[in-house]
Amino acid sequence: MQRKTAKTPARIMNRYATWKYVVLVITVILLGLSAIPTWYGEQPSIQIESNQKDSPLNNVVTVNQLLQKQGIAAQEIRQENNHTTLVFKTETEQSQARKLLDNFVQEGESLTFSYVSVAPSWFTQMGFTPIKFGLDLRGGVQFLLNVDVDKAFQEQRDSLTDDVREMLLAQHLRGVKIEAYGNDGFLVSANSRASLNKISQFVKENYQGWDVKLSSDQLTVQPSKQNKLDFQSATIQQNLKIMRDRIEELGITEALVQRQGEHSIRIELPGVQDPAQAKNVIGATASLAFYEVNTSGIASRDDLQLKDNNGQLVILHKRPVLTGDHIVNARAGMDKMGLSEVNISLDHAGGKLMSDFSAKHIGKPMATVYREYKTNANGETERSERVISVATIQSQLGSQFRITGAGSNQDAQQLALLLRAGSLTAPVTIVEERTIGASLGAENIENGFAALALGMALTLTFMALWYRRLGWVANAALLINMVCLFGLIALLPGAVLTLPGIAGLVLTVGMAVDTNVLIFERIRDKLNEGRSFAQAIDKGFSSAFSTILDANVTTMITAIVLYSIGNGPIQGFALTLGLGLITSMFTGVFASRALINLIWGRDSRRDVRI
Repeated sequence: MQRKTAKTPARIMNRYATWKYVVLVITVILLGLSAIPTWYGEQPSIQIESNQKDSPLNNVVTVNQLLQKQGIAAQEIRQENNHTTLVFKTETEQSQARKLLDNFVQEGESLTFSYVSVAPSWFTQMGFTPIKFGLDLRGGVQFLLNVDVDKAFQEQRDSLTDDVREMLLAQHLRGVKIEAYGNDGFLVSANSRASLNKISQFVKENYQGWDVKLSSDQLTVQPSKQNKLDFQSATIQQNLKIMRDRIEELGITEALVQRQGEHSIRIELPGVQDPAQAKNVIGATASLAFYEVNTSGIASRDDLQLKDNNGQLVILHKRPVLTGDHIVNARAGMDKMGLSEVNISLDHAGGKLMSDFSAKHIGKPMATVYREYKTNANGETERSERVISVATIQSQLGSQFRITGAGSNQDAQQLALLLRAGSLTAPVTIVEERTIGASLGAENIENGFAALALGMALTLTFMALWYRRLGWVANAALLINMVCLFGLIALLPGAVLTLPGIAGLVLTVGMAVDTNVLIFERIRDKLNEGRSFAQAIDKGFSSAFSTILDANVTTMITAIVLYSIGNGPIQGFALTLGLGLITSMFTGVFASRALINLIWGRDSRRDVRI
């Protein structure tokens, strides 16, 4: 291998292989195409999915007439198969249209809030879409929810104690007392050591993860530390999934739902200006359960005594026949009397349970219980239950049936939505709500990009004046850097640009130029040593590279840490900072070197001033 020395011909130095130029050009073109839709922007829209041929929502002319009657102007309406897109000028018109069209939604139809690109359609067909803006730029609402994991764990403990009591009854064991022990355990006292041994064996065989401590006359049952950690993680993850399902049912497609800390969930709904419905659905803890009614009129110790909508007391057997976990679909409707009802579909297991129970209890009443969690005056979460209907089983039921008594049609609609999305595994409380108006979001975009433009203008001017010809190369590399960075953000799934993210863009400008400053100063030093311009370029790039790499690696570590432990605005800043480091290395070292090689790579002059 030939070493490059001061006597090495200039034509051997400062040359890139053809494939490197090809990679450079293709990369810049692809990222440039990815960045273009962002400059075109987006407009609010409503996506209609309809499989009903006779539905008014499946007819473009009818939809347009409905909107015009209410003074709502759709800028564009396009239909493809069963999919219709309505494009509006403002989010206000979008929201008004959604409220209007909700009245005409039939089963098998859905309305979804979204944004469509204004760029030519071939960009979308190629997979290039605009950058998604965060809450602080687009406007919308943010909720911070606290998940009451302790309450959920206490319910699991209560379920365990119920099973123990059933086992005691089945084996005719008497003289046993069960009481709560701490926040999550329970204590069993018995006159007989044999009874305690049987209870201990029952818990160990059926409930792994619970520690059992047996003394002479008492048995202590508590969850293991790992059991609590696993339960907490599973509960939060299940609530996250249900929250995403609920938001999807609301027709919001660009929502951000993520865990924050140990017991909190953060939800961002960009573009939502009326948070009332979202708040009701997100914070709702409603669920249904079906119980056998105790018709004897005498309540045992384990029976439930709940009031119905008229305030009458209803006695129910302790164990539910079926819980809401088996509900796979629910739709609100009207019965023959014009009263609201909810049509329910069960999964296979739920259908079998209902079928078996109803077959054995024809002519007997079954109650539907509505359950939700509420916060009392002391800020504590309490469970509230009421009987919304009691119906006599006329025949064997299957996987589909209907319930009444949910309230108004709007109440039935919301209950159906919650049942479709699933009931929460742990109650949640909205501890923080923040709304950002669309006008403030637009102002943030304008101010943020104005700061970016000003920073770039000052930087471009300085580089052109201070480094002259090489400064113009640095400026070209900086512009390419910004194009590549915008294109990369747009390409990454889930990447969101926030106001702190724009601050990261401004910082990227400085870091990108810093790369060129280091290289140019090394080139200047080599020229002062008496080397030719071509030799100075070669030595300048090679000697500066290790310093540039070290600085960027340490900054990248910081960006990764910020993204990993941060949330929201911090993650937005870390994202653009990290991606900016990648594009800065690419353009500052690779692209600028390619340009300089083409222009001055064979320049053998020694009296060049830069």
